[in-house]
Amino acid sequence: MASIQEFEKVLDKSDQSIAAFEDRSFLRKVQHFLHSTPAAVPFIVLVSAIIIFGITIGGKFFSSYTLTLILQQIAIVGILGAGQTLVILTAGIDLSIGVIMVISAVIMGNCAVTYGLPTPIAILAGLVAGGSCGFLNGFLVAKVKLPPFIVTLGTWYIVMSTNFIYSANETIRETDVAANAPLLHFFGTSFKIGSAVFTIGVVTMVILVLVLWYALNHTAWGRHLYAVGDDPEAAKLSGIRTDKVLLGAYSLAGVIAAIAAWVSIGRNGSISPSAAVTDYNLQAVTAAVIGGISLFGGRGSILGTLIGAMIVGVVSMGLNMLGADPQWKVFLTGVLIISAVAVDQWIRKVAS
Repeated sequence: MASIQEFEKVLDKSDQSIAAFEDRSFLRKVQHFLHSTPAAVPFIVLVSAIIIFGITIGGKFFSSYTLTLILQQIAIVGILGAGQTLVILTAGIDLSIGVIMVISAVIMGNCAVTYGLPTPIAILAGLVAGGSCGFLNGFLVAKVKLPPFIVTLGTWYIVMSTNFIYSANETIRETDVAANAPLLHFFGTSFKIGSAVFTIGVVTMVILVLVLWYALNHTAWGRHLYAVGDDPEAAKLSGIRTDKVLLGAYSLAGVIAAIAAWVSIGRNGSISPSAAVTDYNLQAVTAAVIGGISLFGGRGSILGTLIGAMIVGVVSMGLNMLGADPQWKVFLTGVLIISAVAVDQWIRKVAS
């Protein structure tokens, strides 16, 4: 009789072990899925946020006008986030990307309005300025071997002070830009599809993200970028010029920041050297992190960055429509950032 009871206990333990194994196996499958599809988590969060605010606010939130207005509001951050993503994928960070955008806009405005240069040349000057700032960051990181955080923190101060000295902290008014360089307002041009209102800036953001997604996933440059971020020593041993990849990533991020500068002129109208530089820096990093880009480098999808920017935009719009205290947006953004990093840590256990 005792032996039968012992046998039943053994069976019970076996069943429990099998159930535990199946649970671990299921979690393992979830981890592998999320590891191979990094944009899945932010996409689920975005859809959930839209549904929650839609139910809470009603049909007004689901209107095409509201949803496209969110896209207009995130266009600048979405473009900056795309540039930031390239750097973070290399296991770096660019704290100066916001101020690079601002000084590029100031240079475009001064060249076109103050100096009377043809607008295309003014735009080119801004793009060159942005690319040069990015190149400086890349040179110090790739060639001098300085930590990205310290380098871009230092160039943030340098570029910001240069911006104020060069501009004398004077704002170029919207009327002056419209009269002397209307092409600078190009990305603010809007058009309707039904009741939805889009701007050229929104279209540019989407096209830029899609082009970078293709480059990152279907070209040797993209594979090299991921490889450098995942394991720079292994990438170097496999024949990848890691310094060249880093230099290119930071330089391209600078050019993208200058494109964001042109888009910001179209959206804001005027050009202010004292724009919310710190906010843009933080928002670009926030979009990338919430979008599933690993701060450890080598993992993430640039589509996730666009979704991350949309999540922040949806939360902001939803809370505004509910009449909530603006600080709740800040609070929820902090929760999303911590949650995103925690999920990333959990997903990374797959590779360990």
